[in-house]
Amino acid sequence: MGGSVKDVQSKAELDKAVASGAAVSVHFWASWCEASKPMDDVFSHLSTDFPHVHFLRVEAEEQPEISEAYAVSAVPYFVFFKDGKSVDTLEGANPSSLANKVAKISGSVNPGEPAAPASLGMAAGPTILETVKEFAKENDSSKLTNQVQPGDALKKRLQQLIDSHQVILFMKGNPEEPKCGFSQKVVDILKKEKVKFGSFDILADTEVREGLKKFSNWPTYPQLYCKGELLGGCDIVIAMHESGELQQVFKDHGIDTNASNEAKVSEPGSGKGGISESTGLSSTLTSRIASLVNSSPVMLFMKGKPDEPKCGFSRKVVEILQQEKVEFGSFDILSDEDIRQGLKVYSNWSSYPQLYIGAELIGGSDIVLEMHKSGELKKVLAEKGIGQKESFEDRLRKLISSSPVMLFMKGTPDAPRCGFSSKVVNALQEDGVSFGSFDILNDEEVRQGLKVFSNWPTFPQLYYKGELIGGCDIVMELRNNGELKSTLSE
Repeated sequence: MGGSVKDVQSKAELDKAVASGAAVSVHFWASWCEASKPMDDVFSHLSTDFPHVHFLRVEAEEQPEISEAYAVSAVPYFVFFKDGKSVDTLEGANPSSLANKVAKISGSVNPGEPAAPASLGMAAGPTILETVKEFAKENDSSKLTNQVQPGDALKKRLQQLIDSHQVILFMKGNPEEPKCGFSQKVVDILKKEKVKFGSFDILADTEVREGLKKFSNWPTYPQLYCKGELLGGCDIVIAMHESGELQQVFKDHGIDTNASNEAKVSEPGSGKGGISESTGLSSTLTSRIASLVNSSPVMLFMKGKPDEPKCGFSRKVVEILQQEKVEFGSFDILSDEDIRQGLKVYSNWSSYPQLYIGAELIGGSDIVLEMHKSGELKKVLAEKGIGQKESFEDRLRKLISSSPVMLFMKGTPDAPRCGFSSKVVNALQEDGVSFGSFDILNDEEVRQGLKVFSNWPTFPQLYYKGELIGGCDIVMELRNNGELKSTLSE
């Protein structure tokens, strides 16, 4: 058993391994995730160091049943079993923690002991140790750059990168394989402008990624520079391109705009989501996909439906959009194989889910999660004129506050539909109180919802400056005591 990692093909296979009672370590991975690759190397080396542990791999998106069972919503993700039970998990690329958790289920260390393979007395080997050191260095750098401004050495490095090409694009991915729709959009524009440009994949270097945000005072990517000067991000580049200003800037800086672009990028298409005209898809399928992409300002192509996601990655994006309070359309790619395969070609994006805003590809779950955490997603939605969906409670609060004195009643003041409502209307009118009203008979959702919201089971309900005064009996008591008008004018 020692020294081997086995790919799991079904949930039954995993269940059998767990039920054996042996120590089991499971790596959930995805082919598109850069962090999965080095962690898989670490995982493989650990299988040699801990021969009594079963090492299993699960391709998260291809095994949705297993991913669902263990609530996998990001990769790399690890689950650890012992005696037939799940005893621990690990999310993210942390080799030291992975080694420590494997050692614990194997019985090699006690809880609380240091989490480093080198301290385990095992034959970790130089490769895994070097990998651990590299990751530890990257993690330290990430923490540091989040807290302080770039140091002199980093500033020098950033400036050298910026000056390395007359035109350079700091992007997610590379020109051949952009990892976000905004980066792809700028690549397409530079190709249209026939400009030679260099590029730097900020996903491959956390230090540069975080440091450049502070160095340039620009919080998002991509960032386009011309002769050392920041031009801006995707929206600015698009605006400059459409107005002809970008071409003029290149001309003013002596940039050759007639050169063949050395970046190996696909021919730009309609300019929406990095879509290529020369996709090889039939015109019928292309038209159908375009119609779906444009069917909602925010469109999610996912596995399953928002109320029943069929993979953790799709569920994560649904949850993020719900947290952002955004209305969105969705399409279940599991229900249509033509769309599932065609959209990968159409968007030049090989995995799901895929999120589109304003018909432009944003990316998959990792990019959406990162944008959500940084606030960039909210900014993009606002720039596209997409507002937050009003929650039902927000709607009730807005109705209650729509007038300083607000009466929720049956019928209208001119035509009350119940005696209690009529009494309250007469009391307010006789005391010369101006008020707004809402007929709860016309909106069953408000009628039932307001009972719960106010914790008051009957109607009418009278509010003053957003606060509940009460129903008919309380209003009549206040009026009989001569306190109604003063209560509603404090």
